[in-house]
Amino acid sequence: MAASGVEAAFRMLEGRWKMVIIFRLFDEPVLRFSELERAIPGVSQKMLIQQLRELERDGIVQRTVYPQVPPKVEYRLTDWGQAMCPALDALLEWAAARPAAPQGD
Repeated sequence: MAASGVEAAFRMLEGRWKMVIIFRLFDEPVLRFSELERAIPGVSQKMLIQQLRELERDGIVQRTVYPQVPPKVEYRLTDWGQAMCPALDALLEWAAARPAAPQGD
């Protein structure tokens, strides 16, 4: 049961840019699409749109469209997405505590 839960969680987070998007939204609670695009150098517009749609579909990110010209679209983490913060902080601490690689003789 635990293995399938981990698989499901990783499936929601897999993708080259998803974790970067999530961390950006931890730093800045609300970002417009263009702000996310500028904050993540190297991501194509198409890929950013795809990753955001998947995060929205999985209930991690909320997309708000304001009816104005030009259209204003904002992204924020849902409450459930925000609940990931302690787990991701623990993962970062775990990675930072990596022991030094043994030296070869």
